Amino acid sequence: MNPNEVSLPQAQQLVDQWIKTIGVRYFSELTNMVILTEEVGELARHFARQFGDQSYRSSESPPLSGEAGRGLLADEMADVLWVLICLANQTGVDLNEAFLKNMEKKTNRDKDRHQNNEKLK
Repeated sequence: MNPNEVSLPQAQQLVDQWIKTIGVRYFSELTNMVILTEEVGELARHFARQFGDQSYRSSESPPLSGEAGRGLLADEMADVLWVLICLANQTGVDLNEAFLKNMEKKTNRDKDRHQNNEKLK
């Protein structure tokens, strides 16, 4: 396993190994679904402040931009991915297979849709 690159199957295996050795056990699926929602909310909060109209409170860290801002977003995205992987592992979903099937579905369904969308031109 290349330490700088991880495939979806490898990520699922890494998370499972971590949970079973360091994390003791998986949280319940319901708990993880709530945590996923929380993590997506944290990511959305930073997007609203970095790219949207909201600003950080004066009591918070100053607004981040550039590499520091991307690092914060990357960390929040990784949190979302972690919990999503936990849920996939718990429910027996192969994320690689699911992703490839989803790409095929979107390609077949939307092959002309976006090309013909005047709003995107």
